[in-house]
Amino acid sequence: MNLKKVLASCTLLLPVYFSHAAQEFEFNSDVLSIEDSKNIDLSVFSKGSFVMPGTYSLAVHINKHELPDQTIVFTTPDDAPQDSVACITPALVEQFDLKNSAKDQLRWWHDNQCLDIRSLEGAEMRIDLGASALYVNIPQAWLEYSSPDWDPPSRWDEGVAGLLFDYDLNGQSNAFQGKRSDSLGITGTLGANLGAWRLRADMQGRTERSSGQPMQRVLTWNRYYAYRAIAPLRSRLTVGEDYLSSSLFDSFLYAGANLASDDNMLPPNLRGYAPEVSGVATTNARVTVSQQGRLLYETQVAAGPFRIQDISNAVSGKLDVRVEELDGSVQTYQMDTASIPYLTRPGSVRYKLTAGRPTDGEHNLDGPLFAAGEFSWGVSNGWSMYGGALGTLNYKALALGAGRDLSALGAISVDVTQSNATLPQGSLTGKSYRVSYSKRFDKYDSQVTFAGYRFSQENFMSMNEFLQSRDQPELSNKAKKMYTVSVNKQFREMGVSLYANYSHQTYWNSAANDRYSVSVSRYFDAGRFKNLSLSLTAYNSQSNTTSDRGGYLSLSMPWGNGSYSYSTSVNSSNTTHNANYSSRVNEQTSYQVSGGTSRTGQSVSGYLTHEGERARLSANGSYQPGEYSSFGASLQGGMTLTTQGGALHRTSIAGGTRLMLDTDGVSDVPIRGSGPLTRTNHFGKAVIGDVNPYYRDQASIDLDSLGDNVEATRSVTQATLTEGAIGYRKFDVISGSKAMVYITLPQGPTPPFGATVHNSRGQETGIVSENGGVYLSGIKANEVMSVRWDGKNHCNVTLPEKMPPDGGELDLLCREALTNDAA
Repeated sequence: MNLKKVLASCTLLLPVYFSHAAQEFEFNSDVLSIEDSKNIDLSVFSKGSFVMPGTYSLAVHINKHELPDQTIVFTTPDDAPQDSVACITPALVEQFDLKNSAKDQLRWWHDNQCLDIRSLEGAEMRIDLGASALYVNIPQAWLEYSSPDWDPPSRWDEGVAGLLFDYDLNGQSNAFQGKRSDSLGITGTLGANLGAWRLRADMQGRTERSSGQPMQRVLTWNRYYAYRAIAPLRSRLTVGEDYLSSSLFDSFLYAGANLASDDNMLPPNLRGYAPEVSGVATTNARVTVSQQGRLLYETQVAAGPFRIQDISNAVSGKLDVRVEELDGSVQTYQMDTASIPYLTRPGSVRYKLTAGRPTDGEHNLDGPLFAAGEFSWGVSNGWSMYGGALGTLNYKALALGAGRDLSALGAISVDVTQSNATLPQGSLTGKSYRVSYSKRFDKYDSQVTFAGYRFSQENFMSMNEFLQSRDQPELSNKAKKMYTVSVNKQFREMGVSLYANYSHQTYWNSAANDRYSVSVSRYFDAGRFKNLSLSLTAYNSQSNTTSDRGGYLSLSMPWGNGSYSYSTSVNSSNTTHNANYSSRVNEQTSYQVSGGTSRTGQSVSGYLTHEGERARLSANGSYQPGEYSSFGASLQGGMTLTTQGGALHRTSIAGGTRLMLDTDGVSDVPIRGSGPLTRTNHFGKAVIGDVNPYYRDQASIDLDSLGDNVEATRSVTQATLTEGAIGYRKFDVISGSKAMVYITLPQGPTPPFGATVHNSRGQETGIVSENGGVYLSGIKANEVMSVRWDGKNHCNVTLPEKMPPDGGELDLLCREALTNDAA
């Protein structure tokens, strides 16, 4: 093959004629240095915008956003029979999310089934068949609001039907002072997606065995429920068993239905707050977060401070935190998920409507029918009014409040709730007052994430307390006052950051609960040692049953790919000193090893995490002579199955949104999404877990890690998925050998210069040069490929059973095709 001739041919295809209907070109083939100048087919180049009439599957790009693959029909317009135009249907136009003023000026043709793109001033459309893409550029003035990571509802994707199972498996084996205990716990979500509906069932199970004790097993299905997005209302409908999600009233378990505004459907800058759990572990420890007996989150953490920030923002109310240390000690405390001040955009209304019956946690109805509702109304620019009501037989509660955006001073809300409960021992009426505040001080590089105060009169009763009072006339831990604050502060010039949270809860009939945690860290240089880090954490937790206080100090220094550190931790029962080394093996794997001393002796420990392609693995081990030995591991992942195929994958949000990528049967293709690289399985499928719903997420093929025998003609895709959806996107990937092929015809020398060669999937793999030469990639033994010119399939070539070495040469006869279908 003469490469210079091919390059010259491409650069000399210059237009000398322009048509009003399409960019139509004529070529002077005499300037091409081709021996057989009569055997040339340049029709593929003759019109820059011409596409053979027919049906194509194309990715549609609206400005910078990519829609799922669409079926686009190219047809001949009545006023230009020599041209072809993409028929943009009314259904596709809906996904453009045009303003009403733009919709009013649209013109249609082909019996009002195709859009005349010229009717939208400034709009342009072009096709790139090589990338299987249709590009539509529309001036932003004609479009509804969008942001770089968010799309309006017309572009939300409900995904495909499928089944899923997400799991979090935790196992631990301990030997402590001659006694052995083993445990295996699992939490998970089983689900099915049908259209816009998400069916879910949450479960938790545990197996425990201790020396001298019989094995204990328990498996519980916590709740069964289904939900779906109601896009026109920016709301979510949930039916089945759920916890009351309210910004005004305490949470309890019920069976019924709930329709609520979903902040996740709003642009990112208008969304709410998700709970965060923080603490300090003195050894490798197991941390569990639960609410009213239901396990929400379980993980294993290394020694030192920890912050858990991936708990669902649908969780509300008090959370019970339990930290189990290897030496047998246990920390337990509560954290409140109180939200930031209740503010709403001017003119907008947010609401929550719920009806059902309370349940006892074992799927049994346990109370009378109730109804609850709350709202927030943006009265003006800065003011919001909100309130709600909750009522059932013998119990009623009414709340009313106001929120104010104080601009430079932050945001504040104040509300009061009155309850009335009729009990066998009499009627109780009381009030509860609450103040909430939030502010980011950009000038001072600090943020009050949340600050709140609440006071409840002795006769005030929440719905949860009312339900408990039927069986327990004397309630314990009846809330009186609560203070909560969380603060972040950066001192950038000094390289210091500060994080603190504090909560104080008093009760009418029991001792108070207090918890605070303060963390200070500083980055600095010391002589030839650079980027050293010094951090100090102090905490105190006290309740009517437990008391624990302590501190954690660490100094770390980078070294190669890892870092050395010294740490000491002090609590009410022990003091430890540790020397640690931590490092990252690669993007997926990191580890930490340490040795130290404590009041009970010397110890060694290790901690390993691996972000696998099919699951997330962590393992830890500890040993102290004469005291304890321990090994623990956790495995977190998911399984997703659809009609398009299935895959195992990483995940951390059970039952959450995910995106399945299809490489058309090509395995081991590297995919880049959220988190580390993953690769397609044997069937050419990979799933990206933990996709943010209602965000514009992107996944791509990592071309730098692609194998030599694989080519991707389309390597980037986007999706804006609804909550819980299983998105599906397909990449154009060609896999196989490469070869220089010379094609001859049965009754003629060679196919004309400019003919194209297509594989069995219709992908164009090469253009014929002179003497029938074409360089083909992605070819396989015995594959049948078609050769096209003049817009038709003229003949087929069949690759041999024994292929030449990669990059070798082949001589093939092009046999007449059975049909001459249009391209």
